[in-house]
Amino acid sequence: MNNTTEHGWFASCPKGLEALLAHELSTLGAESTRETVAGVYFDGALATGYRACLWSRLANRILMPLGRYEVADADALYAQLQTIAWDNYFGVEQSFAIDFSGQSQEIRNTQFGAQRSKDAIVDWFRSATGQRPSVQKRDPDIRINIRLAKSRIVVALDFSGGSLHRRGYRLQSGEAPLKENLAAAILLRADWPAMAARGGALIDPMCGSATLLLEAAMMSADIAPGLARERFGFEAWKGHNKAQWAAIFQDAAGRAQRGRAAQLPEIRGYDADPVVIRRAQENIARIGLEKVVRVSCKPLAELQKPSHMPLPLGLIICNPPYGERMGEKESLRYLYRQLGEVMLREFSGWQGAVFTADVELGKATGLRSYKRYALYNGALPSSLLLFDLANNQIRGSKPGAEDSTVAGGELSDGAKMFANRIRKNKKRLSRWVKRENIQCYRLYDADMPEYAVAVDVYGENLHVAEYQAPKEVDEEAASRRMAEVVAALPEALAIAPEAISYKRRQRQRGLRQYEKEDSRGELNSVREGQARLLVNLHDYLDTGLFLDHRPLRLRIAKEASGQDFLNLFCYTGAATIHAALGGARSTTSVDMSNTYLGWLRKNLAHNGLGETGNLMVKANCIEWLAQAEQKYDLIMLDPPSFSNSKSMDDSFDIQRDHLSLIEATMAILRPGGTLYFSTNRRSFKLDDSLPQLLRCEDISRETLDPDFQRNAKIHKCWRIQHATD
Repeated sequence: MNNTTEHGWFASCPKGLEALLAHELSTLGAESTRETVAGVYFDGALATGYRACLWSRLANRILMPLGRYEVADADALYAQLQTIAWDNYFGVEQSFAIDFSGQSQEIRNTQFGAQRSKDAIVDWFRSATGQRPSVQKRDPDIRINIRLAKSRIVVALDFSGGSLHRRGYRLQSGEAPLKENLAAAILLRADWPAMAARGGALIDPMCGSATLLLEAAMMSADIAPGLARERFGFEAWKGHNKAQWAAIFQDAAGRAQRGRAAQLPEIRGYDADPVVIRRAQENIARIGLEKVVRVSCKPLAELQKPSHMPLPLGLIICNPPYGERMGEKESLRYLYRQLGEVMLREFSGWQGAVFTADVELGKATGLRSYKRYALYNGALPSSLLLFDLANNQIRGSKPGAEDSTVAGGELSDGAKMFANRIRKNKKRLSRWVKRENIQCYRLYDADMPEYAVAVDVYGENLHVAEYQAPKEVDEEAASRRMAEVVAALPEALAIAPEAISYKRRQRQRGLRQYEKEDSRGELNSVREGQARLLVNLHDYLDTGLFLDHRPLRLRIAKEASGQDFLNLFCYTGAATIHAALGGARSTTSVDMSNTYLGWLRKNLAHNGLGETGNLMVKANCIEWLAQAEQKYDLIMLDPPSFSNSKSMDDSFDIQRDHLSLIEATMAILRPGGTLYFSTNRRSFKLDDSLPQLLRCEDISRETLDPDFQRNAKIHKCWRIQHATD
């Protein structure tokens, strides 16, 4: 090839990047760019091909076409490849490989097409020289690219020698790595180069192996993406101009050196997974950008805009999980919602960009996007959503309870009496609620026996559970009093009737306790301490949050830092969330119910916590304890009073079985560790032998807040440690 003569080239790329790639190639000297699906044809001299290999942030491969041929069948394929003078491109002493793609009616298998192509080239050399080159699929000297469409092939020399998305800095990545050229495209679509030029910062709150961060830094520092690659395909090509390539490479190296020394923008990344963060740090060090790109282990829930310097302008960008990589879609809706809230709260005035394969999850942020780009992550259709955080708000936000109004009619004397008690209770608890920032609490618990209901506040909603009336109580009278409760609550608390859910609570045994009351699937977010917890006020008898255990959960949050925490019979995992947010080294949650473990998965996502380090185990806790080997520093044991679940061989009774259960749990408690054992069985009595074997401290009174102090028998709780501690 003449070094100055214009020649035809083809650059392949992921679908959706064709226009961006055509523009990029034009800036590198390409002429007559012509877009096609997943690629761009262009003209240019040899130097243009070199620059495209070195500088393209978007291309997969740069191909130098050798010819186009009609091939009716495999024999024609063989014959046409025999017409090419292969020794013009490489020698018999070199190795080569065939990349064959496409099919036709006669050639339906790419492996077969590659085999026939290989045979043709080997036989050509054997006929011309009496020797044959070796075929080497991994790291060959020369790669021949053959694309078949209908009955025509395009034969090309792979100038890049393997996909250009491999920059050389990433040896390891997270579970769902974003390819480097796709990351570059996302940054270009989000207008990062212009943002950086204006002094803007960049933050990725779920950075994974730092691909977006490093591509952003390389753009800002004018570092050619191919500068760290070990080799290119053209280096073994006979027409390679070493002097011209050396000049182009040295120019790029000089630009990179000057770019690294310049004042570069603030680029930071965070991830909840410490293992992934270590990989990110290794990638950053490998390319020598430690002073530019900084990463640290931090869950989304703790994300704040850096305050060490003014950052009025910037881009918050990320590729959150979308089902293929972590958890289920329903869980991830809450993660995306929190992402939207964090973006708006901490980065108002910035620009935002979210790349996802699920547009519905993107909408779950609650933010209004002003632009959506259709891209592909491999074969997966994906979208890039762009947000202006200066003029945005979370959609679907609920109005405050103080804004709610109800039109109340005349209440009966009984309803008035009940309403007065509700108001009195609210006033009595109001100082405590405000001081402790309590969102969820028990407002009323059958204070007046004739109104046998429990009224719980969950943020802006009420949950009312009616106790089953004794047999001696007239059913008609019980129904009338329940109607008075329904009439009184909206007026007493100035709350809309539709914000109140009603259930009849009965003594539950066996599977009945898990049966659904409704099928809305509606989850409400409430806050408890530092935790955001999801409750279901309609579908089940219980909401997913036992309010009487609030003090115990908050105690666990304070004691969990640096501890390995175990939550047995974990239910929806509220204590696990508190422990994780409290800095637990690890959490393990065990339960037999897929429903509850799925609920915990949603709670983790809702708090920006990953599943790495927060293990969920579907198992019978008693059987699991018998096989457990890991030791724990902090354990919560809150078993049901009774269970005869179909998942168990035998029934479980807390009074009968608690001694063996506690002994099995203490066997995996580390010296100096703490077990919190709790039960709601009102008649429960701790086995007399336990205080003789272990340090058992009854902390029941300490674990009751003002909303449950009238009902001191709601639960019993012990702090248990090894006797030698």
